[in-house]
Amino acid sequence: MKLNVAIVGRPNVGKSTLFNRLVGKKLALVDDRPGVTRDRRESEATIGDIAINIIDTAGLEVADENALETRMRLQTEEAVAMADVVLFMMDARAGVTPMDEHFASMVLKSGKPTILLANKAEGRASDAGFYEAFSLGLGEPVAVSAEHGIGMADIYEELVKLEEKILAALGPEAADPELDALLADDEGPAVDVDIEDDESEAPLYDPAKPLRVAIVGRPNAGKSTLINHLIGQERLLTGPEAGITRDSISVNWEFRDRTFKLFDTAGMRRKARVQEKLEKLSVSDALRSIQFAEVVVVTLDVTKPFEKQDLQIADLVGREGRAIVIALNKWDLVENPQETLAELKEKAGRLLPQMRGVPLVPISGLTGKNLDRLMQSVLDIYEVWNRRVSTSRLNRWLKHSTESHPPPAVGGRRIKIRYATQIKARPPTFVVMCSRPEALPDSYTRYLLNDLRDMFKIPAVPVRMLMRKGDNPYAAKAAKRKIH
Repeated sequence: MKLNVAIVGRPNVGKSTLFNRLVGKKLALVDDRPGVTRDRRESEATIGDIAINIIDTAGLEVADENALETRMRLQTEEAVAMADVVLFMMDARAGVTPMDEHFASMVLKSGKPTILLANKAEGRASDAGFYEAFSLGLGEPVAVSAEHGIGMADIYEELVKLEEKILAALGPEAADPELDALLADDEGPAVDVDIEDDESEAPLYDPAKPLRVAIVGRPNAGKSTLINHLIGQERLLTGPEAGITRDSISVNWEFRDRTFKLFDTAGMRRKARVQEKLEKLSVSDALRSIQFAEVVVVTLDVTKPFEKQDLQIADLVGREGRAIVIALNKWDLVENPQETLAELKEKAGRLLPQMRGVPLVPISGLTGKNLDRLMQSVLDIYEVWNRRVSTSRLNRWLKHSTESHPPPAVGGRRIKIRYATQIKARPPTFVVMCSRPEALPDSYTRYLLNDLRDMFKIPAVPVRMLMRKGDNPYAAKAAKRKIH
């Protein structure tokens, strides 16, 4: 059984720093100002020999009913509800505050096993605050420093104690079904496997692995609302305020028997407008999500589509070599759907020529309109992104293509195109061997690339074509003659 462990506490006590320490990666944004974390973030972690699912939460704050801080607190309360163990953090240097007392009582009412952490406990300045922590009624505090890694062994010991109690309370229901199945069948499944047939029919990608999809776009384009409607729960913070999302939050989800890992990202504004350090960190986090994604859904606000920043985001995705789908969000606000869609398709072809044929899917994240169609487009474009073409088919195409439109003569000498091969997929990448690649005009390379796209039906995804000079088969013999 894997324990769900939620880290809670008032703002700026070091929850995200501890989360990053336990996970072993800098996944959560960290800054000196309070309230950086807004959505809850989950990740797998290991403390000693205990595997846990760790949940970072927004700082608990008191605010008006409709305020953003209240919606953040509700997310934290959900995390506490789903947790097996709560790590309640307080700042040992600052001592116990009224806000600590208020939310400690909330955690006590939840009845969840709780470990009280007195953070920032390095040095003598924290002694008074450490002893004050006893007054919260959450038991003996554990002195830790998330920043310096102090007290991690003590957290492990407390978790071991609580794990034993939790497993005893759950009884046989806590057994691991996968482990039981493994122990029950030492010899493995009695299944005849034809290895040769299996290899010949092997897919170009593993459908058992989650398909990583990043949802990107400008601030307030409706990215979080879209993901919430897809997964059927208010997992991510939404609201009329632009720029609510700061961290890139991943959510696991299933669609048509396929597992997805959806990444909600911070809205990306023009570089000139990004001044604050925190927003720069958020945008960097979003860029990292694009790099790790396989398919990127660029979300456009259809009331203000194809603004300069939208085009720059789409171009960035293309340069990273990722498959792309454009979601035309807030479609429920469009008065003339057919005319508008035709106009936007024409704009996409004109403004994004490098992504000719990119899927444009009109959706409404608020009402759920066409979300199935959006995800089917994601699956379709992912298949294209993984496409491979055999060398024999490639060279039959190359022969026909160069005969129909021969390469130009440069400096009185005709360039010879010899052969082509695909060196990788994801994105499809081809190498074309020719006599003088440096002299081949870009226009002819574009002709070959567009013809290849049309012939092998590779629309929308980035396709890379590298022109290389083939080795001269007689070069070695010529060198020997010179020596002798």
